[in-house]
Amino acid sequence: MPKESFIQNRIRGIGYALKGAILLIRTEASIKAQIFIALVVTAGGFYFDISTTEWILQILAIALVLGIEGLNTAIEKLSDFVHPEFDAKIGFIKDISAGAVMLVSIAASIIGLIIYLPKIF
Repeated sequence: MPKESFIQNRIRGIGYALKGAILLIRTEASIKAQIFIALVVTAGGFYFDISTTEWILQILAIALVLGIEGLNTAIEKLSDFVHPEFDAKIGFIKDISAGAVMLVSIAASIIGLIIYLPKIF
């Protein structure tokens, strides 16, 4: 079997990544909630005509939250697959993963407050 070219390999990789993103959105309530929030603040960005720098910070915050949420989901699914019954060590790992989502969500919320509070008040 001939080896795939670099471009064919990248295209295949993008396909797998797209499939994963679609699976994440279809199956996880938490990511749906995060996407809803992302859409609301994006609409807010257009409404308040935020600056380029504010857009960059907002997009980075949204991407970080969604990315860490995806990693949290992957860690939870892998943990459940490896050890389906309750285990304190697995619970510890899952708690740390959820904590990471909370930390980036707090940071993203602070970024949102810094951007939007002066425009509202």
